[in-house]
Amino acid sequence: MTENTQTPSSPDSELPTTYAPAEVEGKLYERWVERGYFEADPKSEKPPYAIVIPPPNVTGSLHLGHAFEHTLIDALTRRKRMQGYETLWQPGMDHAGIATQNVVERELAKEGKSRHDLGREAFVERVWQWKGESGGQISGQMRRLGDGVDWSRERFTMDEGLSEAVQTIFKKLYDDELIYRAERIINWCPRCLTAISDIEVEYQDDEGELVSIRYGEGDASIVVATTRAETMLGDTAVAVHPGDERYKHLVGTEIELPLTGRRIPVVADEHVDPEFGTGAVKVTPAHDPNDFEIGQRHNLPNLAVMDEHAIITVHGPFQGLDRLEARSAIVAALRAEGRIVAEKRPYTHSVGHCSRCKTTIEPRLSMQWWVKVGPLAKAAGDAVRNGEVKIHPQEMEKRYFDWVDNLHDWCISRQLWWGHRIPVWYGPNGEVVCVGPDEQPPTGEGWTQDTDVLDTWFSSGLWPFSTLGWPQQTDSLAKFYPNAVLVTGYDILFFWVARMMMFGLYAMDGTPPFHTIALHGMVRDERGKKMSKSFGNVVNPLDWMDKYGSDAVRFTLARGANPGVDVPIGEDWVQASSKFANKIWNATRFAMMNGATIEGELPPVERLSATDRWILSRLNETVAQVDAFYEDYQFSKLSEALYHFAWDEVFDWYVELSKTTFFAGGEQAEVSGRVLGEVVDVMLRLLHPVVPFVTETLWTTLTGGESLVIADWPKDSGFRDKAAEAEIASVQSVITEVRRFRKEQGLQDGQKVPARLELAATGLGAHEAAIRQLLRLQPEGDSFSATATLPVAGGTVALDLSGTIDVAAERKRLTKDLGAAEKEKQQAEAKLGNEAFIAKAPDNVVDKIKGRLAKAEADIERLQAQLAGLPAA
Repeated sequence: MTENTQTPSSPDSELPTTYAPAEVEGKLYERWVERGYFEADPKSEKPPYAIVIPPPNVTGSLHLGHAFEHTLIDALTRRKRMQGYETLWQPGMDHAGIATQNVVERELAKEGKSRHDLGREAFVERVWQWKGESGGQISGQMRRLGDGVDWSRERFTMDEGLSEAVQTIFKKLYDDELIYRAERIINWCPRCLTAISDIEVEYQDDEGELVSIRYGEGDASIVVATTRAETMLGDTAVAVHPGDERYKHLVGTEIELPLTGRRIPVVADEHVDPEFGTGAVKVTPAHDPNDFEIGQRHNLPNLAVMDEHAIITVHGPFQGLDRLEARSAIVAALRAEGRIVAEKRPYTHSVGHCSRCKTTIEPRLSMQWWVKVGPLAKAAGDAVRNGEVKIHPQEMEKRYFDWVDNLHDWCISRQLWWGHRIPVWYGPNGEVVCVGPDEQPPTGEGWTQDTDVLDTWFSSGLWPFSTLGWPQQTDSLAKFYPNAVLVTGYDILFFWVARMMMFGLYAMDGTPPFHTIALHGMVRDERGKKMSKSFGNVVNPLDWMDKYGSDAVRFTLARGANPGVDVPIGEDWVQASSKFANKIWNATRFAMMNGATIEGELPPVERLSATDRWILSRLNETVAQVDAFYEDYQFSKLSEALYHFAWDEVFDWYVELSKTTFFAGGEQAEVSGRVLGEVVDVMLRLLHPVVPFVTETLWTTLTGGESLVIADWPKDSGFRDKAAEAEIASVQSVITEVRRFRKEQGLQDGQKVPARLELAATGLGAHEAAIRQLLRLQPEGDSFSATATLPVAGGTVALDLSGTIDVAAERKRLTKDLGAAEKEKQQAEAKLGNEAFIAKAPDNVVDKIKGRLAKAEADIERLQAQLAGLPAA
């Protein structure tokens, strides 16, 4: 536990009677920022602890996924700061190339303009203008949530320093022949008019049609099937398997390609599956990645038949048609010629869509820039295999290896204007020059820079070290690289995490960018359904913050955070967390009003009551549990542990059991007041990383300390008292048993009942006053009649219920219920004893009857006990 040196302030006078988050949170956060609590000093001698924020898009706003992730990161960094680490939570935003360009282009469209009307330079200037005026609203929302980031270090992936990092690593990769330019099939978005990488393609089942087309005539004909009839205009071969006897006589010959008048060869290729369909496939090298590979092997020409807008560019009758229009027109024309052998519609198949705009992507042959990922991906895989980097939870490793072990070369060029422009110049005589940040680009007539920009993930892949000043060897880079942990969703394990691993190991001399990758799940609605605007279940976390406070939202999210598992969340749960925050507030106020203090040392053990020793033992056990859960990224478990310790053990048991001591006053009240102060102090410290606002307000009032943000994290002192824990467990058992009996007898909570407690033999005699107080049990009195006696914890509690209930009516009711339960038991036993019934009845029916029997037996036992506890007639 912690040593308290602050001077406590006056008790509850500074705390309002109710907690109003809106009046507290904003002011507290600004105070934290103004005092520089979140700023990281690279020259500090403290051990470093660094985490980067997964940079939100500059176009974005805070959604529940952000709030969830930020809560977890903030909890980790706040705890480490309290533990004495020099803590850096690095903030910043991503320029989000496609998304941002789309936003600004839509703004221009409202003015009746396109980016081409402005020209490249003016358009980019317009985007910067938009970024300054409208971008980055998420920063203010992060403040609302309480994110303890170092705002003095806020970075943007297009700022000057990060641009230098991008140009530096591009040049290094280029010089090492790990970046190259080549014409290959890429994923093309006809809406965004740019290439996108494989991981930016979302696949979904779409309804289309599968048509089987006969190429050639008679014995020299082959039937092929396709869902994209429009691409046949670009076919340059038909392929069959080398071992397929059906087509051996055609291999090496040519057949007519319908509608075009062209003749194309029949080639044999191992890629073709002879068991699938007709065993023959059309080959369109310019519009299909597999066909492109076949074309490369057989030296086939690449015939592009669509432009960047997916408009047909060849063959008169179809020229100028959109790809979908052309598909229908071509099928109709083939049908008219008798070429359609079979049609299947609707035909459901997996189709790729642009993750940004949802347009169906078009495989397209294009000259692009690529990263040769083989050696980079191997290093990224080896770093996890050899234990340098741990993935948590461990079962997510398989996903990671499945990805990095099978990576294709990465297409990094994008046909956009907003982004890091590729630092390559082309000369008038075919020269190609890659320029580093400290080099002058070539000048003179005929020299032009490449018009493409880099994939957004290229720059965000540098985030862990570019934000620290790389390629300059800064103090921050020396202090905070590698990061301690990366906290991010499993959904961007491939998009972002693998990129950072590859670039970090490459640029930083084999040092990975972080020691641990802690993966969390996705936030879903209370029914476990994905949140989507189309489903109408998207929640703005700011609305919940306004209604219940940021602490309530944070605690709800943390409480649901099991590693790598999706998190369902509903407003009812946030409301429950709000009640928890209010409980902390009210109970802490009560504690301060009743003498809770941190002044002076804790009294020696011999002066502590069993109740005091019990709560201190439980406090230390909770500190140990919470520490262990933090180290294992078990946010749900640590939140549950804190919730039950605070609400159940501190507020519902320790405070209640100690009330008689506080009311009595005297030396023991002072001792328990110091214990209560210690418990509340440590409890607030433990809770602070998850619920920072309410705990800060209460703790500074209780202790007079400057701020919990910079307070010491509690330590387990090692104090345990199992005897006290067992003793208080017996007290709890007595109270729980009598409360249950009172409820069964229909007694009101506040209704007082005369009672005789015989607890001396159990060792619980010292707790009699507290037990009587909590159970509303009066002294016996001269006319006491023990009408009900309960065996409890080795002793007895005798109650006089003669003046509290109508014994005859209660006995009649219980007897009637007992008869019904016994009848239910007999019927269930009869059915289960009937062998013919058991032989025929389904298992679920038999299980249901067994359940009825078990319930009837439990009801009988309960009702008999209640009848036995009633006064004699």
